[in-house]
Amino acid sequence: MVGQETALAHDESVEDLHAVDKEIAGKSPTQIAFSRLRKDKVAVLCGVVIVLLVLVAVCAPLITRLFDIYWNVSDPKAPNTTDVLDFDGYPKIGPPYHSFTWDHPLGVAPRKGYDNLAYLVYGLRTSLIVCVSATVISTIAGVVLGLVAGFSRGWLDRIISFLTDLFLSFPYLLAMLAIAPIVTSRFSTDQDKLKYAQIGSLIGILIIFGWMGLARLIRGQVLSLREREFILAAEVIGVPTRQILFKELLPNLVAPIVISISLGLPAFVAAEAGLSFLGLGPTGYPSLGKMVADAAPYYADYGLYLWLPVGAIALLTLSLNLLGDSVRDAFDPRTRR
Repeated sequence: MVGQETALAHDESVEDLHAVDKEIAGKSPTQIAFSRLRKDKVAVLCGVVIVLLVLVAVCAPLITRLFDIYWNVSDPKAPNTTDVLDFDGYPKIGPPYHSFTWDHPLGVAPRKGYDNLAYLVYGLRTSLIVCVSATVISTIAGVVLGLVAGFSRGWLDRIISFLTDLFLSFPYLLAMLAIAPIVTSRFSTDQDKLKYAQIGSLIGILIIFGWMGLARLIRGQVLSLREREFILAAEVIGVPTRQILFKELLPNLVAPIVISISLGLPAFVAAEAGLSFLGLGPTGYPSLGKMVADAAPYYADYGLYLWLPVGAIALLTLSLNLLGDSVRDAFDPRTRR
């Protein structure tokens, strides 16, 4: 009887060990990183804030329709500015100097007469479209060029490295200052084409001067990985180069790519807002940076007009930066969180 109990206990302990081994063996580094993120309260809170801001931007037409706010992207003004503005151009309805109204819950803009809530949600939408587009395309370019440069071992590596250093030495603000007037003069006769050309040039500048950091990072990682046994074995048995790059090397570069995206997004948000503030962004579309530029002369008399876009930019960039720090720590195997 004692022998049977001992045998049963032994079998149970063996099963427990197998279960623990199976649980540990079944987790990849990516799964471990996401498990750390789920336990990080700051990361969860920032993720919720970012999701809410994205939903607000996506649902901008629904929000303006819900509050019954007039909005036209081409002419973002109230149907009749005399209904919402005094003779001196300042709002006569809505907060902060007048009672709250559902027609204009965040007030209206001085001189222009458009609704602050409508401009804010559509400006957030434009800023997110620009920064996400720039981040995705620059990430793809940086990953591909970094893979090719790190694996090529020859003249192609030298050319890509030279181009990377060349673009790093050229300030993107100077390029935007040169391109903006060219685009404006080229499409000045057609306002519809001008809107698309301005937003396209802004995204293009951010892409052209945004891929180099990731390319250098990926190249350094590939230089280390290409000497590993699994890469050497793949080359010996004749695996095609494209398959080695995208099937063998790329899965081992998930962590630096995710970290680069999480840290690059807030940088692009700030860059777009800064360029729009300087008048180098899209003029036919609302944006947070343009709203800050329009509100700057009224910071003393009508602070709400300025602090709305500044608060939105600060909340978005702070959430993205804190989430990026959490992602970096979660994917770092040396951290124990």
